[in-house]
Amino acid sequence: MERRTATDRRQFIKVCATAAATVASYPETLVGSVNQGQFFNRVQLRDENNAPLKANNLVIDESYLFFYPYISTPCFLIRLDKSIRRVVGLTTQQGTQYDWQGGVGPQNQIVSFSAICAHKMSHPSVQVSFINYRPEEVQFAGHDDRFHRRSNVIYCCSEGSVYDPAEGGRVLGGPAPNPLAAILLEHDQQTDDLFAVGVAGQSMFAAYLETFSHRLELEFKNKAVDQAVEGAAEVIPLDRYCARQVLC
Repeated sequence: MERRTATDRRQFIKVCATAAATVASYPETLVGSVNQGQFFNRVQLRDENNAPLKANNLVIDESYLFFYPYISTPCFLIRLDKSIRRVVGLTTQQGTQYDWQGGVGPQNQIVSFSAICAHKMSHPSVQVSFINYRPEEVQFAGHDDRFHRRSNVIYCCSEGSVYDPAEGGRVLGGPAPNPLAAILLEHDQQTDDLFAVGVAGQSMFAAYLETFSHRLELEFKNKAVDQAVEGAAEVIPLDRYCARQVLC
């Protein structure tokens, strides 16, 4: 039976002029212009010392992990090696169109995506991660049946799905039917703080929570693995969370 929480029941809304007053109160936000997005709790990103995470302190091309919008749903946080200022239009297999607004932060380099693969839900665990951000050049099979070499991609070695974090998580190759769901971020230009506020694209949260609930309860020592994150989320380097990263 599919789990239902108060957050799950929130309407998948279209952001429009009626939300302008709310959006205007945010320091810098992606929410107001994604066209379609799902709002969750506004959560401050914090470092391992429980201090507000500063955008400028993120290491370029380092893969960071935090959990949002639920306490057991992992997300990548990446500061790319270039500014991403362009809007990318994306369409899900279900026909939903949305606009990804690019990076946030002082140089528009910071992006975030669900770390749950859009194909068979491979994801980072304490033991291992088959889905990883790859700053180095890798080879993969594209949708044109040719081999390609690219750097700065998110590569799932379980089934070979490859995503472009500079293009909103667009699928570059492999069987994934949808882009990675994008985590909507805010950046406070005065304090350099970062906040997660919602999700755009086709998320895998409901299926993930149902499929892996028993293992997640053991890993997180909490039976309420579908509990929404509130207040703050800790950000840690992926290699400190996972004992092993599988690279292909």
